[in-house]
Amino acid sequence: MKTKITVGIDNIPSDGLKQEWGLSFFIEYDDKRILLDTGGSDLFLRNYGKLGIDINDVDYGVLSHAHCDHANGIPAFFEHNSKAKFYVSENTAPDCYGQILFVRFYCGIPKTMLDDYSDRIVKVSDIYKITDGVYIVPHKKGGYPEIGKKGHMLRKTKSGFVPDDLCHEQSLVLETDRGLVILNSCSHSGPGIIIDEVRKAFPNKNIYGYLGGLHLWNSPESDIRKYAHVFRKEGIKYIGTGHCTKNRAFRILKEELGDMIEQFRTGMVVEI
Repeated sequence: MKTKITVGIDNIPSDGLKQEWGLSFFIEYDDKRILLDTGGSDLFLRNYGKLGIDINDVDYGVLSHAHCDHANGIPAFFEHNSKAKFYVSENTAPDCYGQILFVRFYCGIPKTMLDDYSDRIVKVSDIYKITDGVYIVPHKKGGYPEIGKKGHMLRKTKSGFVPDDLCHEQSLVLETDRGLVILNSCSHSGPGIIIDEVRKAFPNKNIYGYLGGLHLWNSPESDIRKYAHVFRKEGIKYIGTGHCTKNRAFRILKEELGDMIEQFRTGMVVEI
């Protein structure tokens, strides 16, 4: 089965398409059309329109995690698509914040989104089959507050601000002729944890590809090279990355992984 993935939003522009800090994929899988994330605004609509992609054709929408640069376009999506459900983690809530020095700022989903579109939003709590060959693998428990603390990511609770444990992050997994393909737009939990979760969900399946940002834009070189080691160790054959990986980390990963890895740009098409 041939799978075609079009990058509608990324940090790098191309072919007259505009960029922003965010990520969005349009996935053609058999006769189904899937949208993963919407970037940080309604820009994804204009870019996909220039590519000849009609958002009203989308059958399923998926949110990778509850951050604004992936979710802010969801209201615009609902205005232009009358049929698709949008699948989010059950732990998605308007409670995500970032912190720079002593300044906290909101960086979560549109604050009224869950209420405004409650009839279109599906909350996922466990491995979820969207349609044949297409699955969501959530972080069922989260449990990675040390990663949130390191990345200056917070969640606002009744008891105050706590490090984000990433319980709202989930992966879209596709069965392809070459094996499973994981799409996780920021990989905040780290590819090792994410790949391990997918292996546990599909113990008898080979994992071929990994697509998404790797959140390495401000990471030390040693951490970047560790990520490359994880991909080699796990036997991943193709990595497509962009957005929060950024150019410096990509160059280091390219040194380590060679032709295994490719850098996203807006309008890029990946066929598997």
